[in-house]
Amino acid sequence: STIQKQRQELQLLIAELKDRDKELNDMVAVHQRELLAWEDDRQKRLTLAERCNLLNSELNKRNDIIKSLTKRLKFLESQQNDSRATFEYTQQKFKELSQKVTDATVHCQALEEKNRSLHCSVLELSAKTGQLQAREQELLTMLKLKDEVILETTDHIIEFTSKFRKLESALRAAKTEEFSLNEEKQDLKLRLKELTLETNKLKDDLCEKIKENNKQQEEISHLRQENGCLRNELALTVEKSKRKDQLLQFARSKQARTDTELSSLRQIYVKQQHDLQFLHVNLESSQELRQ
Repeated sequence: STIQKQRQELQLLIAELKDRDKELNDMVAVHQRELLAWEDDRQKRLTLAERCNLLNSELNKRNDIIKSLTKRLKFLESQQNDSRATFEYTQQKFKELSQKVTDATVHCQALEEKNRSLHCSVLELSAKTGQLQAREQELLTMLKLKDEVILETTDHIIEFTSKFRKLESALRAAKTEEFSLNEEKQDLKLRLKELTLETNKLKDDLCEKIKENNKQQEEISHLRQENGCLRNELALTVEKSKRKDQLLQFARSKQARTDTELSSLRQIYVKQQHDLQFLHVNLESSQELRQ
């Protein structure tokens, strides 16, 4: 009767171990699927890290472009100030020349009036024709000289008007180039805002992965406790009869599965540590770039 009871107990234990073996096989399959999902997440994290590095390099290039454009804008502003100064100088010269022209016209009018008076005096004083003719020749030479001065002043006026038009065209080109530089600056500001939003998203993903790592560490500790319990059960089953060899084989298979699971979980933990270090380095570099 005791042997039958022991056999019944052994059969019950064997059935229970078979159920546990089936449950462990199901757990191993679930863990394999979780490992595949974790590997996919790891690849996604690596691609995101590479993308973050590319965006950081692009941000550095854009910063260099902004610096060069600001230097060019300062140079154009200095050129614009110079052109304004030259324009004011030419305006001043133009005013002086116009004043000279008006003075010359007034002088010519005075000379014409004087010539009229002299002509009247010639008609009145026919006795002094020789002296008046000599005086008339002198006045004619003076008029020729004044005409030459007027022609020179008109040439100067034409030259300064052409220079003034050239300066106006250069000023318009500088204003258009300044407008295009302001538009490009606004585009770069928008791109910088997008990059800051992406870095915030990467921070949130990093916090979620840290939480998942903590959960996996808790599972590892639970499996270690279960491993200790199994070792105690193995020490008790060694003392039993030959039929308990099957129980020992089941326990050994379970031990092998738990060891493989522990090794895989250790590998996962090491990989997660490396990924966390990599993400921390990327986060610090992105924070430095933002500063």
